[in-house]
Amino acid sequence: MSAEEILMDVELRMEKAVSVLKENLLGIRTGRANPGLVESVRVEAYGTQVPLKQLATIACPEPNQIVIRPFDPNTLKDIEKAILASDLGFTPQNDGRIIRITVPPLSTEVRRKMVQRIKELAEEAKVAIRNIRRDGNKSVDLLEKNKQISEEERDQLKKEIQDLTKKFENQVNELAKKRETEVLED
Repeated sequence: MSAEEILMDVELRMEKAVSVLKENLLGIRTGRANPGLVESVRVEAYGTQVPLKQLATIACPEPNQIVIRPFDPNTLKDIEKAILASDLGFTPQNDGRIIRITVPPLSTEVRRKMVQRIKELAEEAKVAIRNIRRDGNKSVDLLEKNKQISEEERDQLKKEIQDLTKKFENQVNELAKKRETEVLED
């Protein structure tokens, strides 16, 4: 692997760690309704487990309401059952065509738990980024050991990997802080 390939690999893997964090943060409840709260709920339909977002359109016409409109009306009962079985604590209302979910306001205790979970997810992302940095540095050391690059080039590459690490850790911190603010505001 060349020096450029190592840097590209490190950057791509760090970007992926940040995108995984973004997806995980979408599932964390705020005081407002958000399609991300239910779109990953697994529904038993057509003999298999399917994410809800593949079975229906999900919208939030009001700040405290989620509306689920199935593509196939026959899946309505399955969707309702899956939402009730999930640990989200929502009670769906089925009118025969669509499902409405009223998102209750969060209590202070629940908000604190959500903020704690956000911090845990952010720390997991940072650990992943640091592991990627370690792998990149090992690859750079190997290049230098095999006399493919000089000590100066090795040090420069390690500096660039460290810069990438800082950049992506800052992104993680910003995402977590933004989501915390959303959870804590009414």
